[in-house]
Formats: sequence, C-alpha cells, structure tokens
Amino acid sequence: MSSQQLVKPSPISGFPEWLPEVRLVELQWIDRIRGAFERYGFCSLETPSVESLEVLLAKGETSQEVYTLGRLQDEADDHGDSRLGLHFDLTVPFARYVAQHFNDLVFPFKRYQIQRVWRGERPQEGRYREFTQCDIDVINTDHVPLQYDAELPRIIHEVLTDLALPAWSIRINNRKILQGFYQGLGVADPLAVIRVADKIDKIGVDGVRQLLVGAVGLTDKQAAACLDLASIRGTDASVIDDVTGRGVQSELLTEGLSELAFVLDSLSDLPAGSVVADLSIARGLDYYTGTVYEGKFAAWPDYGSICSGGRYGDLAGSYIRRNLPGIGLSIGLTRIFAKLLAEGLLDTGPKCPTDVLVAIPSDERRPQAAAIAAQLRKRGLNTELYHQPDKVGKQVRYAARKGIPFVWFPPFEDGRPHEVKDMATGGQAAADPDTWHQR
Repeated sequence: MSSQQLVKPSPISGFPEWLPEVRLVELQWIDRIRGAFERYGFCSLETPSVESLEVLLAKGETSQEVYTLGRLQDEADDHGDSRLGLHFDLTVPFARYVAQHFNDLVFPFKRYQIQRVWRGERPQEGRYREFTQCDIDVINTDHVPLQYDAELPRIIHEVLTDLALPAWSIRINNRKILQGFYQGLGVADPLAVIRVADKIDKIGVDGVRQLLVGAVGLTDKQAAACLDLASIRGTDASVIDDVTGRGVQSELLTEGLSELAFVLDSLSDLPAGSVVADLSIARGLDYYTGTVYEGKFAAWPDYGSICSGGRYGDLAGSYIRRNLPGIGLSIGLTRIFAKLLAEGLLDTGPKCPTDVLVAIPSDERRPQAAAIAAQLRKRGLNTELYHQPDKVGKQVRYAARKGIPFVWFPPFEDGRPHEVKDMATGGQAAADPDTWHQR
C-alpha cells in the first residue's frame, strides 16, 4: 500500500449528493417536469455554468452570494478567469441570452431551463450552496398578455400534482395591489413597505409592525392597515371585495385587483385550496411589477418556498435597449427532493436502471452471452452483462442487491433453451431473445 496519507472522504456542507437509487428518482422527476413544460410549448435552453461578473452583478441584489472563478496556478498577469462567476439563478443568464440572441428569437418567447445554480450562503434546511432549479419564463417585446399569469401556475400545478407531493398550495398576489394600497394610505415609499412586508414569514407580524413604524416611518394606523391587508386570504372574487371593503382607493390598486381576479377566475377549475390568493405574499425583489407566486408545503409552513416567481418589468434592460417584460415561475427541485428524502417520503426503487442481467456461464461462453445482451439492447431493454463466470448463485445475488428484475441464462450445454428468472416471483421459464417482453 502507498505511504501517501489518505484524504478522509466527507461531504461538503450545502452541496447535496444522492445514492444511485435516489438519483434515478430525481432523473425521473426531471423527465416528467420537462415533459410538462414542453406540452405547453416551452423550449429548452441551457446556458453555461459561468457568466461574466459584469452580467452577474448587473442587478446587484446578490453580489455577496456569487462564487467567482479562478485557477489554482493562475498567472499574475492573466485576469481572464477572474472576471467569471458561477450563476446564482437562471434568470440572469436568461436575460443575457435573450439580449445576445434577440434577432434570432420569436416573441413571445417561451423557454424552460433545468440546471444547477450556486449561491454562497449559509447552508441550512432547505437552503443549499448548489441546487437544481426548474424555470419557465415567457418574455415579449413591450407587453406580456395577462393570460400567461394564469398559464404558468397551471403548469406548475400540473407538475406538482403529477409528482404526488404531500399537500401544498400555490399562493398568488399582485404587487400592484400592495403598492396601490400603500399609496392609497399616503405612504411615501411603498417599495420600502413591500420589502419589509415580505419578512412576515421570517419575523412574524409583530416584527414587521416594528420595522414598518421604526425603520420605514409609518404611523401606527398605517402599519395596522398594511398588516390587515396581509391577513386577507381567499380562493375567489370574495378576496377583491375584502380589499375594496377596507375603503382604500388608488388607480394602481384597482388595476391590481382586476388582474388578480382574472387569474383566480382562470384557475377556478383547479382543486379547491390548491391555488389561494394570499395578500401577504410580497416577493421582496424590486423588479417584480405585477402577479407574484409562492408555493408552500402545508405540513411544513416554516420550510422555504417550493416554487416562486412573478411578473417583472424588463428582463434584459441592462443588456439591450429594448423593453422586454416577462413572467416566470421556478420549481425548487432540490429543496423539494431533499425534504421528502429527509422525511422518509421519497419512494426509491432499484439501485440501477438495468432491466435484465445476462449471466455468464463460463469464459468460453462469454461471447455468446455478450451477443445476447447486445440483442436485447437493440430491442430497447437496459441490459447488463455480468462481469465474470461466477457461480450462478452469486450472479443472482448480484441482481438481487441491485434490484435488477430479471436474470437471463444463455442456452444450456445440455440443450435446454434460453431461460429467464423473474426475481420478484422466483420463477424461471424458457424465453426467446427476439420476442421476450417484461411482464
């Protein structure tokens, strides 16, 4: 054995990795999510893992979270890689992509991206430094039709339902309602109030009240009205009546209520309680301009959102002199997946994707076994060739440990035909590699 000191293998906090049987499920989920996105006409994009720091920092909100890139043996006068960073979301790369390829795209442009992103934040439950997001966005020149405000949550609803997750809901609000209501109260800086209101889930009602009065400068009466608005919930047009019944008026408020009513009416056919108007949802980033979304598990209200997004005013304004508004929603795949795994709610299957294991009777018959495996693969079966002529029992145990459902035995030397062992039943029967099908 080498005298070199061994490096202790240990996980890196915030960078999750799965066993093969778990990864297989994650891949199946990704396929189902991708299929749902494509059914609604969204096309796939994949952008590089890195962007220039100039692009990543154009919006400025997450400059402290960007991982920069550098070589271990970087030369002092080579600053090429030092101006690169790993992308912290998929929206910024998408903005750069649209600006770069503007003349080649057809608008409204509907795209999805399923990729890993990186954020340099403190790891905790539901928050990771590397994770997978599944984004859908629609962008257009100058105006995005309101129908997409309803279409996007419908798609996400379809995805989450298909994945059979524990009880969840998609909560919907409209930033125009919040901003217009605060304007109607005479608040000087409505966006400052929105940023504070977005903290209700984190610091509670009393904490928000203190910030509204102490930091933002609202009167006690204004703060109480803001918190009263945030308490409104509903699944139909009664929410609109609840808001108007508060007696606050502004043109922007009326516009936001009309848009929210349209979205709720468009989604009224979905199961009761799965889509809820929740006027506490604020989405603190300033670039949101209209409908906003946030999905939560019912059983774990303090757990982070499982999907989120909203309508934004100008996607690519930092990169091109065109007005490109859009609307987007993102599924936090890793956040959902890790929670179900931790709660013991993730059903995993075999440790590999193999359908059939072809046994090797002897070294002399290896070519015959290899030919059978190739024949089965041509018919679309995931087929693994056992690696050496061990005893039959050992080859069968290997299949059992990996969860391979069938073991194929080449024709026996005594003249018996091909046989296949069903690992679930223990039965073994003759089979023809040209016609055999899994049951």
